Amino acid sequence: MVTNPVHGLPFLPGSSFTDSTKTAFHRSQTLGYRNGYAVVRRPTVGIGGDRLHYNQLSQAELDELANKAPVLTYGPPRQPPPAEFVPAHVAFDKKVLKFSAYFQEDVPISMEEHYRIRQVNIYYYLEDDSMSIIEPVVENSGIPQGKLVKRQRLAKNDVGDHYHWKDLNRAINITIYGKTFRIVDCDRFTQEFLESQGIELNPPEKMALDPYTELRREPVRKYITPSDFDQLKQFLTFDKQVLRFYAIWDDTDSLFGECRHYIIHYYLMDDTVEIREVHERNNGRDPFPLLMNRQRMPKILVENAKNFPQCVLEISDQEVLEWYTAKDFIVGKPLTILGRTFFIYDCDPFTRQYYRDKFGMPDLPRIDVSKQEPPPIKQELPPYNGYGLIEDSAQNCFALIPKPPRKDIIKMLVNDNKVLRYLAALESPIPEDKDRRFVFSYFLATDMISIFEPPVRNSGIIGGKFLGRTKVVKPFSPVDNPVYYGPGDFFIGAVIEVFGHRFIILDTDEYVLKYMESNASQYSPEALASIQNRIQKQDVPAPESESKQATEEPTAQNLEEPNAQNLEEPKAQNLEEPKAQDLEILIDTIQMHLKDHSCKDNLREAFQIYDKEDSGYVDKETFFKVCDTLNVPVDDSLIKELIRMCTHGGGKINYYNFVRAFSN
Repeated sequence: MVTNPVHGLPFLPGSSFTDSTKTAFHRSQTLGYRNGYAVVRRPTVGIGGDRLHYNQLSQAELDELANKAPVLTYGPPRQPPPAEFVPAHVAFDKKVLKFSAYFQEDVPISMEEHYRIRQVNIYYYLEDDSMSIIEPVVENSGIPQGKLVKRQRLAKNDVGDHYHWKDLNRAINITIYGKTFRIVDCDRFTQEFLESQGIELNPPEKMALDPYTELRREPVRKYITPSDFDQLKQFLTFDKQVLRFYAIWDDTDSLFGECRHYIIHYYLMDDTVEIREVHERNNGRDPFPLLMNRQRMPKILVENAKNFPQCVLEISDQEVLEWYTAKDFIVGKPLTILGRTFFIYDCDPFTRQYYRDKFGMPDLPRIDVSKQEPPPIKQELPPYNGYGLIEDSAQNCFALIPKPPRKDIIKMLVNDNKVLRYLAALESPIPEDKDRRFVFSYFLATDMISIFEPPVRNSGIIGGKFLGRTKVVKPFSPVDNPVYYGPGDFFIGAVIEVFGHRFIILDTDEYVLKYMESNASQYSPEALASIQNRIQKQDVPAPESESKQATEEPTAQNLEEPNAQNLEEPKAQNLEEPKAQDLEILIDTIQMHLKDHSCKDNLREAFQIYDKEDSGYVDKETFFKVCDTLNVPVDDSLIKELIRMCTHGGGKINYYNFVRAFSN
């Protein structure tokens, strides 16, 4: 098989070779069947599997198919009339593109200049694509200027192509007759024309200046008027007058930096400045009196002096454009002297008076520069994990070696060996738990609770210690700030929930009754009412049958013995006493406590003034207003309970029963 490896070479000996690697020389099948019909396939590969390159349309054929219009029903469409022909010399008449350019010309025979920059204008005439180069004429330049290249079509290369407006742009170089011109800019008409033709223009450049021409340009004449300032007069007028400022230099941003205090002296006699450092006792610094010696301080230097090393620069009037004066030292503004930024926060009375008379400034206030200590960071404890008491767990966050939490020693000494005991029943849906009784012991010294269940023979329940000494958290108390049960939460009828178990207080011992009477402010009216009901039940004589049965039931004193085995629930007697009887008991109790407070007549007359209908009732707002006027102790727990019992529907209070409590 002989193949032609390179397309375009003649099929001659020496220009082709035999591919010895080919082993298949079959022809592709060109006949196939589709739906039972024979279909001719056009081959895409030749003998041996070589790709056939034919049946491809040329670019001219593709353009013809793209522009081909469909034939209408009644023949081809009518061709539109041709547009009116306008010749180029008419369409582009007097339309010229203008470019600003320059070229560099060597000057080999001059010692003062080595090259010369010559600025030109390049004009492109659109009517015939001709160009001309004209240099603006400068008088007395000594150089022949004007039209450098006459209007003609300029050759672009050696082939014979000419420059077209598509070849021109900003920031490019073009070579014309051996000279390279740099186009820097164009006029507005040229820019709009080229952008309308789809040419993207480069950004403009600055026109280069001729160094020799700039060198010979005469500088602007400066007129310096001699100063009439008299230094001797300044010395005689302001001798021994010094402005004193108090400033700080805050260098805390740098490593081992600190805030240091200074005193700045400004001498009015010669405008000199002196900076003194304020030393404190045991500040750890050498007692150098001066940070900067008395001298005139430059404010603005000339350009050359900024780059020159100032360590060897002797500053004189030629290197300084402006010196520091008294107007630059203002209280409340920073001031940079020799690379250090000082903040002036105060001055002496003479300086304030000088600024008021000289500059008309009011009294300059003193600025507080003392640094405020940052607020202490509030220590946040991690969430409580539920093990032990939260006070014990919190001690692990306060110190590396945890210590036991502090205890109230005074409270422990005052309430030592003081225990409040209560008899309680377990509230449970299980029938076997209804007869179980428990003894609650509340230790006033530590606010801890222990629960003991007296063992009952043949009950099937092992008695003994039900709960050791610990603090019990109230239900629905927040985990981070728990609220524990206190003495005010234990009274007859109260429900105590201990770690998921609900107990109802049934009875107390005599010591609890005495403690509640002596500390009535710690208990609610409901708790005090429970005491009164119990005392009343003890005072009422019981029938013989009940008294006989009572001898068999445990008394309150038996609560002190945790090993008693016969503690049973005392039968409730007269659990619901008439309200009138409770009211009379409460009135008698209040009369005993308020013997010295007698205002019955005045109190009744005050209520009758507001009770126009003599109904015996007044609203709550009027009631508390009268009580406040006559200094009635409505904050007392017994008085609160009396007000509650005298209150009826609609917010009305029966003041007849209330006044009875204050009679002797």
